[in-house]
Amino acid sequence: MGIELELHSGRPTRKGSSRDTLLRGSYEHGEALARVLNALDRHGSGKLGWVDPYGDTLFNEQEAQVARQEVAALRQRCTDDEQKAALLDLAELLEACAATPGSYLWFMGD
Repeated sequence: MGIELELHSGRPTRKGSSRDTLLRGSYEHGEALARVLNALDRHGSGKLGWVDPYGDTLFNEQEAQVARQEVAALRQRCTDDEQKAALLDLAELLEACAATPGSYLWFMGD
């Protein structure tokens, strides 16, 4: 199981080409990111708990702004360097999404 990330300038679509809106992708930390996010309470108040490890989840820039605050707490739970690297990448993409009006961060689970 893994979660890949893509930052898009607009809402990506499955139909057609989502590459037209692609700003940046993260594909190398999928398994480590899934392990970290899978440990979250799916019924809690945090945004990152909403990420579906088996499907797709989209965050707009407002949701990304809120989720950025959760990453620091997650870093304390990391058990290895792979998870820390995955969270660093996630934090950078959440920050970029929050700073880009109309953008979306796409969590692609499998």
